[in-house]
Amino acid sequence: MITPAAATGIGSLPGTDSHEWARTIVGELPDFPHVPELPDRGPGADMVGRTMSLLAEVAPDLAVETTPTGWRFADAPGRVMSRARSWLAEDLDGVEQALAGRATPLKEQLVGPWTLAAAIEMRNGERAVRDVGACRDLAEALAEATMRHRAEIARRMPSAELVLQFDEPSLPSVLAGGVTTASGLATYRSVDAGRAESHLSWVLAAASGSGAVAGVHCCHPRAPIELLRKAGAQMLSVDPQVLDGAQEEPLGAALEAGVLVLLGYAPALPHAVSGPQALAEIVATRVLTQYSRWGISAEAANAHVSLTPNCGLAGADPDWVRTVYSALGIAGRLVRDDAPVEGEEQ
Repeated sequence: MITPAAATGIGSLPGTDSHEWARTIVGELPDFPHVPELPDRGPGADMVGRTMSLLAEVAPDLAVETTPTGWRFADAPGRVMSRARSWLAEDLDGVEQALAGRATPLKEQLVGPWTLAAAIEMRNGERAVRDVGACRDLAEALAEATMRHRAEIARRMPSAELVLQFDEPSLPSVLAGGVTTASGLATYRSVDAGRAESHLSWVLAAASGSGAVAGVHCCHPRAPIELLRKAGAQMLSVDPQVLDGAQEEPLGAALEAGVLVLLGYAPALPHAVSGPQALAEIVATRVLTQYSRWGISAEAANAHVSLTPNCGLAGADPDWVRTVYSALGIAGRLVRDDAPVEGEEQ
């Protein structure tokens, strides 16, 4: 069971040593560690590549290869997919060794179906989001890959309570018709909210049906909270500081309904603070202020809240990552105690 107001990370981190980061994560975030993502290792270690390596095992015709602009469907799994799968296994090895059989919640991250569709090119150079059949194939394969991945993690770490986070940063653009075409001169037609919800629900149902807590991370200002809840999200991860005001009430309603809410109040890039304690006081103040706006007591809210950075940390300095993780742990203790903290720094 996740400790109230526990701290965790979004996923991505700088550098290339996943075993070192796994030890750091488990040490700094003992109540809610996560599997590291290290995109600095190269294509295949990024969030799209690592997720597509799982899909390529389910449906080889959905394997991808690199292009100068990102990813494109390939004829068959190649060296990049093999390398991506090897790196993902290395990430799990590191966490498995760092946990050493300890029972704990654990968060793993994959990319959601609509961000995959917005990121991957078909063989004609257009994004998969343009093609109804390609979007369906991606969602169905991701659902199957999710169940297999969940089973792999359960074999490795049977005592871990898995929270499976699907990253959907592109979903609001997909819904608004904001994904650009290959030429960059136009955008694709918006995807109907019902179809978006349906495809996402297949994936979330596969995750929850296999025993994981299924959730979505979207740090976009227009994160579609209601759509995500209808699709079956049991966890929502957002950046409250940029969230559109219209989404604040649905997020509070989700919290009251028992959805796990990850609040990204710690800055991903260096902030003018004197150390973890000062940053923790800033984060705690922001969290308690948010509770007050919702009209929910700290005790009631904490039961369904975890604290995170506002985004992935791949672009941060390793020392800043450690500062953020340490500060989040302190902030969680401050919020749980409802202790008075210093005035918020800007």
